Amino acid sequence: QVQLVESGGGLVQAGGSLRLSCAASGRAFSNFRMAWFRQAPGKERMFVAAISWNGGLTYYADSVKGRFTISRDNAKNTVTVYLQMNNLRPEDTAVYYCAAKFDIGARYHLASEYSDWGQGTQVTVSS
Repeated sequence: QVQLVESGGGLVQAGGSLRLSCAASGRAFSNFRMAWFRQAPGKERMFVAAISWNGGLTYYADSVKGRFTISRDNAKNTVTVYLQMNNLRPEDTAVYYCAAKFDIGARYHLASEYSDWGQGTQVTVSS
């Protein structure tokens, strides 16, 4: 079945780094755009970063540009997407979700466009 499984979250001090991973299987995710969203308590789910099916295009929210890097590894049966997060700030605290959609269209930042989601991983940044 379709599975997106995130890992790598945790507690880190401000200025620190974390690397999130998302293992996607059960579909031809090598043809899919992959993305990270995050949701803080009481707030809407927000776009963080996205990467095209072959890794050739990447997109970032303004709030993470220059600090976060998205990448992917298109292995045969499992696609793994990474989010390297550097210089973390307390406002980065949220549950981070991996998402996937067939790579067509320009609305990479809209959560409603994505068909598959992971269960989320908590990132907490202390000041």
